[in-house]
Amino acid sequence: MALALGLMSGTSCDGVSAALVEFRGRRFRLLGSKTFPYPPPVPQVLHRAGELSTRGVAQLHALLGELLALAALRLLRQARMPPKTVAVIGSHGHTVYHGPSDPIPCTLQLGDPSIIAERTGRPVVADFRTRDVAAGGQGAPLVPYFDDEFFGGGPPRALQNIGGIANVTVVGRGRKPLAFDTGPGNGLIDTVVRRASGGRRAFDAGGKRAARGRIDEAAVRRMWAHPYFRRRPPKSTGRELFNDRFLTDAFGRRWARPQDVLATVTYFTAFSIAESYRRFVPAGLREVIVSGGGAKNRTLMTHLRTLLRPTPVRSIERYGLPAQAKEPVAFAFLALRALQGRINHVPSTTGASGPRILGSLTR
Repeated sequence: MALALGLMSGTSCDGVSAALVEFRGRRFRLLGSKTFPYPPPVPQVLHRAGELSTRGVAQLHALLGELLALAALRLLRQARMPPKTVAVIGSHGHTVYHGPSDPIPCTLQLGDPSIIAERTGRPVVADFRTRDVAAGGQGAPLVPYFDDEFFGGGPPRALQNIGGIANVTVVGRGRKPLAFDTGPGNGLIDTVVRRASGGRRAFDAGGKRAARGRIDEAAVRRMWAHPYFRRRPPKSTGRELFNDRFLTDAFGRRWARPQDVLATVTYFTAFSIAESYRRFVPAGLREVIVSGGGAKNRTLMTHLRTLLRPTPVRSIERYGLPAQAKEPVAFAFLALRALQGRINHVPSTTGASGPRILGSLTR
């Protein structure tokens, strides 16, 4: 038995998701999980991280380290577990740039692991993506090792995470795992909400506003024409592609009916997932299990169920995991494997040249 704590700051920029997990072989028990919202103006700073000076990036790296450490300590207090009981903390950090296909392949996650280790007194494994990129991989998705370990013994199924970016892992008994980023997740939806509300709202709670708009089929076709969707896996993406400029290309600079833009982008998020399955995922899926904040968007989930019918689409909460806990649970597991000096990587899902132990250890 080993206790590990996972920390995840996703591209939605809304906060730190933390999970405390007990692992026993191929079984795990969630002891506590919570998403701690970022204080203002951190989300706004994260959304414009690409505009920061070198000094600003360095300061953000340290600030995120403090906030990640605080989230870990707050979760431990809520679970009434002293830090010393935790074998390791796995921190994904916050991705501010992801360019594995650049002329010089690179990726950058902020959230100083030295600060997390100093504040908690526990070993920290962080910087998971860079070793995969160094080995010729896309640096994402990294959760497939966890998916295959804990869900791969059953029938063929897709584990679809819908965070800021959406990614899928396809596993099943006797199957080689397949994984890739399907494209936009909540990120584009949130961008529309912020822009339409002048920054007063950050997301469309439950998809209620999207449900009142009309879907622009021509805009769906324009968005689907983006070359990313025709690239074969392994592949990964981020805000570098799916951002304000992507929306401007699809809808122009001035929106007559922002509610229709929101409805269209919500539909397109589901459409891009379903069409990516048809292009790249072998037939025969028994179910689709959805995690991440997108699982809470009822309009998005309704579109996904309609587009993937007759394959059942279910929230991961049916399996006892809160929707936003899955990724921090996975990084807790990847960190524990790294601490033990064991492979925590499926190279076929990222395109890396071979299996690696991902993550740098700070004691």
